[in-house]
Amino acid sequence: MLYIGVDLGTSSVKLLLMDETGDIKSIVTKEYPLFFPKPGWSEQHPEDWYAALVEGIKELTKECDKSQIEGISFSGQMHGMVILDEQDNVIRPAILWNDQRTQAECDYLNNDIGREKISSYTANMALTGFTAPKLLWVRNNEPDNFAKIKKVMLPKDYIAYKLSGVHCTDVSDASGMLLLDVKNKCWSKEMLEICGLKEEQMAKIFESYQVVGTMTAGAAKELGLPETVKVIAGGGDQAVAAVGTGTVGEGMCNVSLGTSGVVFISSKEFAVDDQNALHAFAHADGKYHFMGVMLSAAASNKWWMDDIIGTKEYAKEQEAITKLGENNVFFLPYLMGERTPHNNPNARGTFIGMTMDTTRADMTQAVLEGVAFALRDSFEITKKLGVELNRIRINGGGAKSPLWCKIIANVLNVKVDKINSEEGPAFGAAILAAVGCGKYATVEEAAGKLIKVIQTTEQDAAVVELYNKKYDVFKQLYPTLKEMYNKMV
Repeated sequence: MLYIGVDLGTSSVKLLLMDETGDIKSIVTKEYPLFFPKPGWSEQHPEDWYAALVEGIKELTKECDKSQIEGISFSGQMHGMVILDEQDNVIRPAILWNDQRTQAECDYLNNDIGREKISSYTANMALTGFTAPKLLWVRNNEPDNFAKIKKVMLPKDYIAYKLSGVHCTDVSDASGMLLLDVKNKCWSKEMLEICGLKEEQMAKIFESYQVVGTMTAGAAKELGLPETVKVIAGGGDQAVAAVGTGTVGEGMCNVSLGTSGVVFISSKEFAVDDQNALHAFAHADGKYHFMGVMLSAAASNKWWMDDIIGTKEYAKEQEAITKLGENNVFFLPYLMGERTPHNNPNARGTFIGMTMDTTRADMTQAVLEGVAFALRDSFEITKKLGVELNRIRINGGGAKSPLWCKIIANVLNVKVDKINSEEGPAFGAAILAAVGCGKYATVEEAAGKLIKVIQTTEQDAAVVELYNKKYDVFKQLYPTLKEMYNKMV
């Protein structure tokens, strides 16, 4: 049988066709526009997502036996606000995860209502990207649109609705709305009241691997697929990407070294850190996860190489770096502000420690190490929650650098594994479809059978000790510079 995984991203939708053995038969990507009506605003038309999906699925399945397609599931850009009216028409363009218009609403939630109270309802604090502040913004600035709301949905849930006719969401994606009682996996009555919403305006909640329905006759005809195709709920992009890397079950960790950096830790138990520095979300495997996000990971190296040094020879620049743990130059990778653990948009990228004998290689090494140290900030918080990690899986563009993997292994004092698949969210969505259709009993079983470690980078005890001393310096730099950052704005 065949399974479709859909990764609904910010700039494009990626579709993947997989059989039950995990063999990928076809991949198709379709782009759609992104709109910036005002500085700091970011919007898309949900109708564009669906149009791209229809075109992409037709191309994806043109060579296969469509009768063999058993299920479809989704990974979706998180936090986006999709609101539908009485006739299930989109009321206004979706406000996306990277939209920054809701600072006043976040201040209201965190300060007037109170961060501790918000956290007790949702396990998280308010951030500008989350959905609840967006709904408050609509209530405050577009009251006519707010009055029309019949259903509140997330981006991938709109696609699932268009295919199945069911207003649905899943626990992992809903965790990022600031409307879900994450621990109990139900809508928070307190948060709905704060936002002026009723529970009937919210979608029905499913686990990520559960079937929400089958193709409607209209959708099946439009796509050229059987009406028997099962629609499986899917999940938020990071949770589904974790499924695609096998980061499921107890105490598994994946580091995504992409434009941003994500530390994703799966857990069978629910927990929240005192400062809400880590996101505490439900996982697509039916359990929970912690997530730390740094905003400029591989982006920091790209900036240094492309814009400052002016080269695309990334590997060549790293050839001169041979002595790990001995560099006296530090780099704080806060080029776009920082999220975990500082939650400070005013933080800035900073080099410190240069002398007359500092070399270009020292600066390059400092960038790679600065990102690794910033990832360790998230690791230190997980230790306080009682989570001990001795190995991680790594993916993303930065993971192509053996040197960077070696630095991360020693800074974090873990073994670093690379796996047999780099498709992440789309592959994870296809796995969820296979689980939902009963091919595998659990997400954990499916990941164990389909995902294999192909390479491991191990740490060196002596280098680990050197980096421990360097990290002790690094972690003091941000508190020392914080007030200066705020004065620069």
